[in-house]
This record gives sequence, C-alpha cells and structure tokens, in this order.
Amino acid sequence: MRIDGRTRVCGLMGYPVEHTLSPLIHNMLAEDLGHHLLYVPFSVEPDRVGEAVKGARALNLMGLNVTVPHKSAVIPWLVEVDELAEKIGAVNTLVRCGDGYKGYNTDMTGLQSAMRTDGIELSGESVVVLGAGGAARAVAFLCAHAGAREVWLLNRTPERAVQIAREVNDAFGRDCVHGLALAAHEEIPKGQYLAVQGTSVGLYPHTEEVVIREEGFYEKIHTGYDLIYRPGDTRFMQLVRAHGGKAYNGLKMLAYQAVHAYELWNGVKVDEAETNRIIQILREETNVI
Repeated sequence: MRIDGRTRVCGLMGYPVEHTLSPLIHNMLAEDLGHHLLYVPFSVEPDRVGEAVKGARALNLMGLNVTVPHKSAVIPWLVEVDELAEKIGAVNTLVRCGDGYKGYNTDMTGLQSAMRTDGIELSGESVVVLGAGGAARAVAFLCAHAGAREVWLLNRTPERAVQIAREVNDAFGRDCVHGLALAAHEEIPKGQYLAVQGTSVGLYPHTEEVVIREEGFYEKIHTGYDLIYRPGDTRFMQLVRAHGGKAYNGLKMLAYQAVHAYELWNGVKVDEAETNRIIQILREETNVI
C-alpha cells in the first residue's frame, strides 16, 4: 500500500497492545476492498485516555478501536455514545463525527452476528451467562436488548450477579435477568438453554479448567459459546458437546466485531465472503480450528 497525504488512519488504543490481531484484520480489509486506509496500534497509558482522544481528533484520525483497560474510561471523552454501548457502559469503537467521536460496542453486535451465522437468534431465547465481569455483563445487556426471554447470570460472588441483573432490568424495563451463585446452578429451571462462557477460565495454559464441572448443568445446554478463542476448543466446549450440544469459540466474534467497526468507519457493507476470508486468516494465524 502506498502511504501519502490522502491516506486515512485508524487504529487501536489500549494498554498493552503488542499482541493485538486488529492491524492484521483491518489492513487486510483495506487492501481487499481498495480503501486508502492504514490501521496501527497505539499504546495508551490509563491516565492518558483523554489526551489520546483529543490527540486523535487533532491528528484527524478517522476512527479508533478501544481495548482493555479503556473501554469504560474513554466514554467521558466522547461527544456521543450509541444506545446499546451507553447502557452497557463500555465502547470498543470510536467513529469520527463533528467535533469528536461517537462510541459503539461492536464486541456485542459482533457476537450477535457470529451467533446468527450458527443459526442462533437471541430474541425469545433462554440464556445462561457464566461470569459477571465486563464481558459477561455486556452479554447480559445484549441479551436483554435483543429480546431474550430470560437470562440467568451465574457468578462465584452472587451479589455481583444480582447487581448486574438489577442494572440490566432497570435499563430495559424488563424483569428478564436473574442473578445466581455458580454453586446454585441447579436452581435454573429445567429446559434447553443457550450458554455463554464469559470468564477467563480455560485460557492457556490452564486449558483443563472450567467454571462448572457438574454434568447435570450441561444436559440443559443446547448451544455453548465460549468467548475465549485460544485455545480453540476449551473444556467448557468439550463438556457441551459431550452432552449433545453444539459449541463454538470466540474467533468469529473477534472477526465480526472488527468487520462492524470497519463498516462504521467507511460507510460500507462487508460481504460474507470477505468476512469468511478474515475468519480463515485468523484461524491460520492463531492455529484455531
């Protein structure tokens, strides 16, 4: 790619950013789609988030992705926030608008798109979410936003799960999310559920660890999504499949969140063939099946 005065720049702000796959995805999209765009990572220390946003505006950056630990801290520095991102309280994509940037959460829209390619629609679905950290909290908000019938949020510290359930229910005016201790998972009514594993349990090198081991839990799960994508086949996924369910890792979510951000920056629609190419490249890069 030739870089000149017409090159538009996007990037990633986080801390650290050394291992990100985002430049691979976005620079490939720009090359494939013929856009004069360059994507680079920026290491931004936690106490310099505001300076970074102002600097991006001054440097005429077209947009930014935002990763840990800045997804919530960046919000006060934005001129506008998308409705879903505002309710979640976290953004991962900034789009230039007017005198600043508008924030979106394409992590969650990316997860929803990934699920749709696997035949899962959240509307009317009964969902179990494991964990109550930032990712699991966002999933609970997404489920309510998308019209899930009910959501059971399980966490080692039940008070945290109950608090998040209250926040989600208040935000949407629905009593659809229920907080519960992990150890009390047997209290979930009999039925078939979509389960989302939203903790870091099972990440390499602790690949044999799993949040819930009891087999009775997995008999209720028709489909499991682990937001982890390395390893590509977690113990959680193995247990879901062992009990007749389908199981997926977070690699497609990674691809779709990037595609959605790229679409927002460029005002384009990336077709499924290009998205599938990105997914395949990511599989090769991460050795994930």
